[in-house]
Parts: sequence; structure tokens; C-alpha cells
Amino acid sequence: MNLARVLLLAAMLAVASGAEAQRRITPVNTAATATQSRNELRNDTARINAERRASSVSYVDDNGKVVWVDTVTGDKWVDSLALTASLPRMQYPLLHSVSVSVDIWDAAMRLFGQDYGLAGFAAEVNLHNRYIPVLEAGLGTASHKPSGGGYYYRSPMAPYFRIGANYNFLYNSNPDYLLLAGLRYGFSTFRWEVRDVIVDSPYWDETATFGIPRQNAAAGWLELCFGLRVKLCGPVSAGWMLKYHTMLHCTETPYGSPYYVPGYGARSGALTGAFFVTYTLPVSRRKPVPVAE
Repeated sequence: MNLARVLLLAAMLAVASGAEAQRRITPVNTAATATQSRNELRNDTARINAERRASSVSYVDDNGKVVWVDTVTGDKWVDSLALTASLPRMQYPLLHSVSVSVDIWDAAMRLFGQDYGLAGFAAEVNLHNRYIPVLEAGLGTASHKPSGGGYYYRSPMAPYFRIGANYNFLYNSNPDYLLLAGLRYGFSTFRWEVRDVIVDSPYWDETATFGIPRQNAAAGWLELCFGLRVKLCGPVSAGWMLKYHTMLHCTETPYGSPYYVPGYGARSGALTGAFFVTYTLPVSRRKPVPVAE
């Protein structure tokens, strides 16, 4: 009798243990767990569009856009993921335009008493309305005599060149308006001389005059530019640039350094400017396209 009780107790414990184990590993299904996966995927655009494409047909409209039509409801819709993937990063084509410019800054400043400078020209290529390589060339001359007299500095007409690029911050906006920052390297070879240097000797009560013979020189400098350009009429636009420049190298002579460098200006100044009148020739006739955000 005792043995039968022991066996019955053991069987009851085994059944209870199995039920407990089953309760620990069997998931509990509630209203929340039944909708959890749908809640997690309700904003999954890729899954939603894939499901819509399965029940839709498509065609290409006049603008080259793929339009889907739901075969059940007849609603038209656009696959936003495919549209975003195909959009370019920039609105304008690679070769957007070419331009030529005349810099009238020095000519205007000479009307206000500046005694150096002549004329400058520039040619540029506009890439994506964003990157603008620039080549500049011009002629410069100087005839400087200080207000107090004492000497006469002269630099005959000589060429100068600058090469660099501008960056347009408004590259995905109307190309009639450009907000520019740029970098240039300038170079010039030229000659200079000083005449009628007067030296007074109070002790001897005499005045001596001498000069510095013609010197050959070459100079190179770096320019940082910032400016704005706006359309005036048709292909003609105008704009200004403020420039900070610094001399990188200049020929030293036994008589010192030149007062003026063509394309750079007076060596005593770090700031100068430019005022361009520009003629722009469009290269691409392609209309601007939407861009990815």
C-alpha cells in the first residue's frame, strides 16, 4: 500500500512539472502581440510600395516619370523611393555656360586719383552652376609721384595673369544670381624704375638728384575673393568682388622691392576689389530638373 502511494505521488509530480515547463515556453497571444508586427511596419515605405506595385500597372508619362495605376481603385500614384533614387544632386547640367568679362575697377579708380592699373579681362566655364574655373589676364602700368614730391616711380605697361576658380553658393537656384567665393594665383613679369630722387643736404646747403635704373622683376601672389553677380539684361550681368591678397614671391633687387605689381596693385595694400561686366553664353539648352533633398 505504501508503494502504491509513492508511485502515485511521483506520477503527480511529473505531470505538474511538465505543465509548468509548458507554461514557461508557450507564448501568450494577446491583442497587442497580434498587431505588434503591423505597427512596426506601418511606416515602411518600401514594403507598402512593393505591395501596391503587386496590384498595379505602370506607364511612362510625357515627363519620363513612371506612374502606377491601382487596378482595383484606379488611383494613380508615384513610387517615391524610385523617384528619389533617380534624382540628381544638382539641378543644372555639367557644362552649363561660358562667360567673358571686363574688369573696370582700375579704370574707375583712376578717375578718383589712383595712379596705377589699366584693364583686366576674364574667361570662365560654369560647371553645374556651382564650380566655375576662371582664367584672368590684363595689363597694368604705374606712374606714381607722392604729393610731397621727392621721387617719381614708373612701371611701363606689362601683362599679368590669374588662374583659379569660384564657388557659387546658390548653385541650385536661379543662375541669374550668383553668390561667389574664389581663390586665385596671380603672376606677372614687369619692369620698374625710379627717377628724380631728391636728397637735400642741410649741412652743405646743396641738393642732389639721382635715380634707380630700370629693374626687371617677377612676382606671384595669392587672392581670396568674395562677391556677387546679378543679371542686368539678356546675357549681360554685372558684379563686384572684394579681394584679400598676399604676396608669395617677388624679385628682390639691390635697390629693394617694387612699389607696384601689375595685377596686384600697390604692395602696401592687402585689400582691393574688382567690378566685372559679364557676357554669358548658355551651352546647354536642357531645362533644370528637380534635385534630391
